[in-house]
Amino acid sequence: MTDTTGSRPDRLIDWGDNLEEPPGPIMTFPVEPARVIEVATPRSRWPFVAGMTLAALIGAATAATVLLLADDDAPPAVAVSAPSTSTVPGPTTAGSSTAAPSTATEVAALVIPSIVTVEVSSTASDEFVADASGSGVVLASSGTIVTNQHVVDGAVAIRVVFADGRTYTATLLGEDDLTDLAVLDIATEGLTPIAIGSSRSMSIGDTAIAIGSPLGLEGGPSVTVGVLSAFDRRVDTGEGTELFGMLQTDAPITRGSSGGALVDAHGRLIGITSAIGVSDVGAEGLGFAIPVEMVERITADLIATGVSPHPFLGISGATHFETQVDGALAPAGVQIAEVIADTAADLGGLAVGDIITTFDGEPVVTMDRLVVELRYFRVGDTIELGITRDGAPLSLAVTLLERPEDV
Repeated sequence: MTDTTGSRPDRLIDWGDNLEEPPGPIMTFPVEPARVIEVATPRSRWPFVAGMTLAALIGAATAATVLLLADDDAPPAVAVSAPSTSTVPGPTTAGSSTAAPSTATEVAALVIPSIVTVEVSSTASDEFVADASGSGVVLASSGTIVTNQHVVDGAVAIRVVFADGRTYTATLLGEDDLTDLAVLDIATEGLTPIAIGSSRSMSIGDTAIAIGSPLGLEGGPSVTVGVLSAFDRRVDTGEGTELFGMLQTDAPITRGSSGGALVDAHGRLIGITSAIGVSDVGAEGLGFAIPVEMVERITADLIATGVSPHPFLGISGATHFETQVDGALAPAGVQIAEVIADTAADLGGLAVGDIITTFDGEPVVTMDRLVVELRYFRVGDTIELGITRDGAPLSLAVTLLERPEDV
């Protein structure tokens, strides 16, 4: 599908799973291709290129040796925007954000009891043989654990190991490849759930601490300290699958840490670590985590029903740019290039040429921001879209429908 909004695309995206790069150098002109909101595509288990950056999913490190990295999965980044201040659907925040920051030692003592190693096996046998491992975070004292979908993808058997060596067989409650999240359950009680924080209350430069189980090493989780480097990174697998709204940190993260915790200075969960940025010279010190607000929304669905239906707006479009008084081009909304028949957008009255400027009251200036806002809502929710049509402002109520399987 080509961009029909009048802006110049830097790549072409078709309706399926294929991503085609145009000949010649990638343009740096600040435009985006038209794309469908939302489109589901399969995940790759191999490193890939996103823009000029190579990155890799960091789950499933082989348990055999520290010297060899496993055939792991992959995601990374492009795109920066300010963090949303939306309060829908915000997380339950533990404690006060104004309290004095804790030391890394104190944070580690609080969080390590809530971190597990997730071991997976691709073969069914009486004796569990781990092929690879990742990390997980305890959400409930009754045995509910969140991890990355790519960690458990294709696993025949799963078990979790706590820092003190306790090992449990785990059951997969549900998984969602679009957001790379999965929920496990173990038959026990009295676990220590992690405190839930808020990525939306954070600022760039705030302390961020990553706690996971890198490389499947024995002896318990690993703790690394850094800062929250950026919000709203787009992590592109290079095969049509993208993770939106990701947090970026410079806290050192390595393979096997997928599904681990990114916490604030008080030990409260702000994200689930998923990807690292690498290049031809090795790791670039960039780590990416799924925001806790997204984690809470998706895991609630997975715990309840085993699946998380995703809302589908049903448009293709691109970021709309406007010329400022000083001649600069600035993103100013999402211009609709096509409205798919019988979708929420069609039934809600959206039309080709409309420019979406707000989503449920929140400013939307880029396509990435629209995707992120959409994923915080559920099928059946009615939201107010602020649009500009032929230069005039207009508000439309749109009831979100489920993303079709064939799109």
